[in-house]
Amino acid sequence: MTNNSTEELVAALTAEEENTIRGFYSVFSNRNYDLVDKVLAKNWEDIPLAPGQVDGAEGYKELVKNFSAAFPDITITIHEIFGTHERAGVRAEMSFTHSNAFMGIAPTNKQVTIALHEFHHLKDNKIVKTWHLEDWLTMLIQTGAWPVNA
Repeated sequence: MTNNSTEELVAALTAEEENTIRGFYSVFSNRNYDLVDKVLAKNWEDIPLAPGQVDGAEGYKELVKNFSAAFPDITITIHEIFGTHERAGVRAEMSFTHSNAFMGIAPTNKQVTIALHEFHHLKDNKIVKTWHLEDWLTMLIQTGAWPVNA
């Protein structure tokens, strides 16, 4: 009798898929915009669970450029990549110094760390769709903008 565990029935993420995921996040650290075209499909869809959708690979490049200009020390640290072939979840965090106005909050020059929880659908080692939820409430708390005193 064979062991019919889940691990045997579902293919794991390939090394290439994991490298694609790592490349997606490394753009924030290395500002290598050519890498965006290698890891994102031309018709990549960004599906946020909060306002702030980005349109396609060019929109992702603009997002990184805008964040990098506002917060030059921005980095993303991946804590975990999990999933199955063509489906990946990522637990990561984004850190930066709050040195420019953001979300209507004047600069505080405090170090801010925000949890990222994202899910990606990959096809042919490129990301075709991303669902994400950032913990912006944590940023509000870390900058002192929350709770708001009435």
